Amino acid sequence: MGGKSDTPLLIKGKRLDGRKMDEMRPIKIKAGVIKGADGSCELQFGETKILAAVYGPMKVLPRRNEEASRAFLNVNYFMAAFSTSDRCRPGPSRRSTEISHVIRRALVPAIYMEKYPQTEIRLILQVTNANAGTRTSALNAATVALIDAGIEMRDLVTSIAAGKIEDQIAVDLWQDEDNFGQADLPIAIMPRTEEITLLQMDGDLTKAELKKAIEMCIKSCKEIAKLQRKAIIESYSGDQKGAKNEK
Repeated sequence: MGGKSDTPLLIKGKRLDGRKMDEMRPIKIKAGVIKGADGSCELQFGETKILAAVYGPMKVLPRRNEEASRAFLNVNYFMAAFSTSDRCRPGPSRRSTEISHVIRRALVPAIYMEKYPQTEIRLILQVTNANAGTRTSALNAATVALIDAGIEMRDLVTSIAAGKIEDQIAVDLWQDEDNFGQADLPIAIMPRTEEITLLQMDGDLTKAELKKAIEMCIKSCKEIAKLQRKAIIESYSGDQKGAKNEK
């Protein structure tokens, strides 16, 4: 954050992509896209694209991760080599490992982990195109994939980031805003209770700016939750229709 852009990020008070400060990029969510997985989701958030797949509950490997009274959520986040203009090196990186842990911690409070003792729930998240907001988009896709797999959850987990660009608070930064803005605030909540399960900050915000950013994120997260529910219902309705046709 905080690098200097050659061009302004706001022109006459408007963002370069035409959005208002509290306006998200277009979102598309589809569940049940990977037939070999127990649950899956394809999500597009602006130009950022994520594939999520869930396998399990299953046997825990390696056994050292097994927990007697609850499930072990194994999260693997990675970026495809072609997902950015600079090709990513194949395999895990320090950043992908850190984001995997962040996503795991954000999801665990929403999952009834105690209902799946001595098992592993494996979650694979692949970024196929990156244009800012990959961890928040991955969290939104992960939630839909978990529900598609039949994993019992207390609530959805929805996520978005707000940031500060040219002294203005804006929601859902795109790539240039993320690269050259003054602050970035990824957040995840359980929308029914507004319980925060993820809150990070890069850059500097005043107390008033932080409060405004969180309020904007919560409002946006509730809109994302509607789209998550819609994707799950559409997937379930399609499965039911397919089952009837097979009879």
